[in-house]
Amino acid sequence: MHLVSFDIFRTLGFPNTTVLKPDQFLRHKELLRDADWVLFPEYWQLNALVHGLKCRVFPSVASYRIGHDKVEMTRAFQTVAPEHTPWTVIEANGPQERELIWNTMTHPFVAKLPKASMGEGVWLIETRDDWRRYCEDTPVLYAQEYLPIDRDVRVVVVGDQVVTAYWRTQADQGFYNNVARGGRIDTSPVPLVATELALRLARELGVDHAGFDIALVGGYPYVLEFNRLFGNQGLGQGSELKEAILGYLGRQWEPEDPDGPTEPEPLWPVAV
Repeated sequence: MHLVSFDIFRTLGFPNTTVLKPDQFLRHKELLRDADWVLFPEYWQLNALVHGLKCRVFPSVASYRIGHDKVEMTRAFQTVAPEHTPWTVIEANGPQERELIWNTMTHPFVAKLPKASMGEGVWLIETRDDWRRYCEDTPVLYAQEYLPIDRDVRVVVVGDQVVTAYWRTQADQGFYNNVARGGRIDTSPVPLVATELALRLARELGVDHAGFDIALVGGYPYVLEFNRLFGNQGLGQGSELKEAILGYLGRQWEPEDPDGPTEPEPLWPVAV
C-alpha cells in the first residue's frame, strides 16, 4: 500500500508513507489521487479529498463528521443505542428554552459545548449562575443527566477491534475523569459490557478510529462521547496502535476473502 499522511506524529514509523503538510495538499493532487489511503487529514480538508479527489481516508468520514460535534454525536447514539445514552435535552439557545431545561432537568446536571475535547467545554450545573454562565458561552443548549460515577472507561477502537481499554478515575477536584484535566489511568481489567458497547457503536456508525468514553452505573454501560483523535497516555509504549491501523487498512484494501473475514482477537484483558 502507498499511504499519504497529514499527521507525522500519528503515523511515525508507517512504511511506504509520504507525509504532507495540510495546507499544501492542493500542490499534490496526483499523489493524493494515486494513494491507497490518505491518513489523518484535517477536518477542513475532508470534502475536498473525499468528494473532489476521490481519496480513501482514514479515519473514516463517519469518524470525522459524527465526532466533530457533540450534538450530532449524541443524536447518532440516540438513534442506534438509545438505551445506552444518558437522558439528554438539546435545544436552541433562547430564553424559553433556557427556562424549560432549567425546570426540566434533575439538579445537578451536565452541560456541554458542541465542539470541545479533553474535558474542556463540559460544565457541572449546580446553580442558576452556573447555568447562566454556560448559556452565555454556547450556541446550542446541551443538557445531560448527571451520572453518579467516580470513574469511566476509555475504550480505544481501531477498525473492527478494540486495541485497549482502561479506567479513568476522577481528578482531585472531582467531576472530571479526563487525563488532561487531572484524571488518572487505572489499568485494571474493565467489564466486557463496556468494550462490547463501544465496539457495537463503532460498527453501527462506521467509526473506525476513536476513544469511546463509557460510564458504568450499577454495572450498566452508558456512552458519554468519543474522541476521534484520542490521547495516547493509556496506550503504553508498544506498537499495538500502529499495527492495528496498518492491519485494518490492509484488510480493507485487499480483495475480500470468499470464505469471509475472521473475527479479530481482542488485544486487551477484560473482566467478564
